[in-house]
Amino acid sequence: MADIAEPTIWARRAVFVLLACIIIITQLVPLNLEPVVWAAPDLLLAMTCVWVARKPGYVPVYIVAAVFFATDLLFQRPPGLWAALVVLLTEAIRTRHRELRSMSFAAEWAFVTLGLVTITLANRIVLAIVIIPLAPLGLTMMQLVGTVLIYPLVVFVARYLFAVAYAAPGDMRKIGQRT
Repeated sequence: MADIAEPTIWARRAVFVLLACIIIITQLVPLNLEPVVWAAPDLLLAMTCVWVARKPGYVPVYIVAAVFFATDLLFQRPPGLWAALVVLLTEAIRTRHRELRSMSFAAEWAFVTLGLVTITLANRIVLAIVIIPLAPLGLTMMQLVGTVLIYPLVVFVARYLFAVAYAAPGDMRKIGQRT
């Protein structure tokens, strides 16, 4: 049966895709032509985890898959590997979003951190198995730590700028379904 979403949900989905496009474009624009000595946090991944944990209806799996597959192609990574790992992480978060809403922020942050560490290690292991050149381990770990540390800031921005917050228990949509 087709899920008929409210116009506000479609607007939030469009905002997510627009923010993803802005993040991708800013990462593609060369600001400095010197070699990179530090790795920036993966802001797109942190934003996706926040939106899926807080409002899973705003970011369905097909949007996550499409956005991250596009990043695989644009950033010249093996097509589909990172996208598949991110889809697995977001689906794990999506299945537990009701439990996350009743947990403290520290527990949510720890859960997402565990997921980020898992997919980062899985990505490196798969790339090593198929003998694809890897980024230096230090840069990968720097990006992972940066992503984990920026997560609270992304939560704050999503909550207060884009109104992406947990639904209160018992909140109902207009058509009577639980959110």
